[in-house]
Amino acid sequence: MGEPTLKEKAWEPSLEESILASWKAEPNLYAFAPARRQPVYVIDTPPPYPSGSWHIGAVMAYSMIDMIARAHRMLGRAVLFPFGLDRNGINIERTVEKKTGKPLHRWDREAFIAECRKEIEAIGNGLLEVAIRVGLSADFAHTYYTDSDEYRAFSQAIFLELWPRGLFYRGERPTFWCPVCETPLAEADIEYEDRAASLVWMKFPIVSGGGDLTIATTRPELLAACRAVMVHPDDTRYRSLPGKKVRVPLYGHEVPIIAHPNAKPEFGSGAAMICSYGDMVDIAMFRDLRLEPVKAIDESGRMTEAAGFLKGLKVDAAREKAIDELRVRGALEKVEAIVHKTPTCSRSLNPIEFISSDAWYLKQLEFREDLKRVAQEMEFRPARHRQLLLDWIDSLTIDWPISRRRFYHTEIPLWYCKKCGETLTPPPGKYYRPWKDKAPFSDCPKCGSTEFVGEDRVFDTWMDSSCSNLYLTKYRSDAKFSDANFPVSLRPQGREIVRTWLYYTTLKSWLVRRSKPFHRVFIHGLGLDARGRAMHRTQGNVIDPWPLIKKHGADAIRIFVASETNPGDDFRISEAKVGGAGKFVTKLWNVARFISSFEEPKAGKLAPADEWILAELNRLIETARGSYEDLNLFLPSNRCREFLWNLFAPHYMEMVKARAYEDDTGARWTLHACLRDFLRLLAPIAPFSTDKIWRAMYGGSVHTETFPVPHDGIPGSRADFTDKIVAFNADVWKRKRDGGLPLNVELPGVAVPTDLKPFEGDLRRMHRLGS
Repeated sequence: MGEPTLKEKAWEPSLEESILASWKAEPNLYAFAPARRQPVYVIDTPPPYPSGSWHIGAVMAYSMIDMIARAHRMLGRAVLFPFGLDRNGINIERTVEKKTGKPLHRWDREAFIAECRKEIEAIGNGLLEVAIRVGLSADFAHTYYTDSDEYRAFSQAIFLELWPRGLFYRGERPTFWCPVCETPLAEADIEYEDRAASLVWMKFPIVSGGGDLTIATTRPELLAACRAVMVHPDDTRYRSLPGKKVRVPLYGHEVPIIAHPNAKPEFGSGAAMICSYGDMVDIAMFRDLRLEPVKAIDESGRMTEAAGFLKGLKVDAAREKAIDELRVRGALEKVEAIVHKTPTCSRSLNPIEFISSDAWYLKQLEFREDLKRVAQEMEFRPARHRQLLLDWIDSLTIDWPISRRRFYHTEIPLWYCKKCGETLTPPPGKYYRPWKDKAPFSDCPKCGSTEFVGEDRVFDTWMDSSCSNLYLTKYRSDAKFSDANFPVSLRPQGREIVRTWLYYTTLKSWLVRRSKPFHRVFIHGLGLDARGRAMHRTQGNVIDPWPLIKKHGADAIRIFVASETNPGDDFRISEAKVGGAGKFVTKLWNVARFISSFEEPKAGKLAPADEWILAELNRLIETARGSYEDLNLFLPSNRCREFLWNLFAPHYMEMVKARAYEDDTGARWTLHACLRDFLRLLAPIAPFSTDKIWRAMYGGSVHTETFPVPHDGIPGSRADFTDKIVAFNADVWKRKRDGGLPLNVELPGVAVPTDLKPFEGDLRRMHRLGS
């Protein structure tokens, strides 16, 4: 026995910094460089949006993706593990607007874009720093940015490639609209929240026959836009009313009463007004009944001239004033406090409106059955999360409005002939800014005019994000690589963006390649706070990762998240449990330091105890390899922990210490064999400590190794002794504790059971049992 090769007496999280320095000095350590005939594994890593510093839940989610990447390298594959930043979109625009106190549409466009770029550069650099510090082995040397000219040109090229197929159309129609962002929204941009609301009961005078029809609504400010009233055909309370008219309070215009199954007898009075537009039912009713809409709310969320005395007011203020006026005029029955499921913009969190708007659309409804079939072709982990995608596809009611009236997005590459209005498209390849650039045409092919107007609208940011798998597989630039690696091996992502990133990528891949986008989809759970809530800055429950990293280390954070939950389940983040994972790293270090004091022999004669632990190690290897292949991080993490903490350290190491000190080659070889295999199995989850130990004891990096395979010649039946060995040792330890004896003193009169006779020598020396 000599001096330990591991010089540091204890593991400290600060040691991770030295490992980071080693990785930085070895730029090819994680390089994507496939050997001939080596299988390639491509991961479509979600490019995070740098709208602020990463919270710990996001850090843990990306750590899980890194574990998968590292595991597949160690399974023998060449792994393309890219990293990008999704820097387009409303979030950074809103950040600049809030910071400067100046709304987007009051800016010079060029100046606003420059301010967004400046702001997002700083935030993005901070995010990259965290990603590197927690051990992500992604290709940071080739980090891509969705706001780069290259990526935007690619996104535009996909649009231009699809254009000739008639998949896009322009239309004026009611659409989801955020008055804060001042842009149309897609269905995927909408979130529904239970919010407090007022249910206003109003009297509509019946024109002929006298009396009033009572209607309850949460939108009295839309009375000016009421064009009909409906009741359910089976509602006996109103059987005599269809065909008659009522007078709209406050405004006095007459509207028909119709019988329609969309009316809900159980809500309010059972009668409802049909306005332009209070909800999706209104939109459908106006379309089906061919009613003439009235625009009562404008794009900024203010009441229009059509609203009369409410003109210029914001919606909330207009609602209150309408209630007051109804009360003054005797048209108000009552106001009831309710909780109402309110559609909100996922970015501004403001209630949305339904406003008729001119927009570009991408056809999607006609492809729903194709997309559902594609969803069935992909392998989901966990399998139950496929239903999230299928349910979303079934819920779609409109085509995808892809145009936005914003600035810091990819521009829609279209020009219009100033004379005849013909829509013109440029050749794909370049990055086009039609609002600024000169039209790339000499004359209009339809009328010969030489004057053009550039489109000033931009893409919905998901038009860019949905191209990520095409971009990573070099579609349009390397046909051989693209064909060989599409569909992409893996899409890892959170459950909350199934309806956006996963769905839109599935749609785009189907339209472009008539193919499923991925072979496998890994949906991880959400990291929640201690009360089980998702982390949002608006709730004030975001946990900064840096204090946890500095106190406990990245390995502890990674072990915690891998061990805490089954694939796809949400998990509550607990610093106490992260600290517990840190203790496991300390245990590993202590075990490795002890083993490092023994020189590793080339081989040795194995005793029964050596064969026993190797049989248990073989079981661990088979479980871990199979689980990593199945994208299950929970099993390898917990089985490794159980093996080291509950078997290897307290039982095997104590059983063979005496032999190891006496230069027994079997014991020493087995100690090193177990440590070597264990380090490789744990390396994807705890890359820092395993690499630090490996470099000090065995040279090189553990991350250039492959996973171990089960040891040949070890009888599996040896593992059948595990429970008996553990029980015997526990019994002896209990006897000593009960007798007030230290564990290292002799205990006479204890016999080793007959069925443990093969291990008798090691057990007697371990416990100092007398004869």
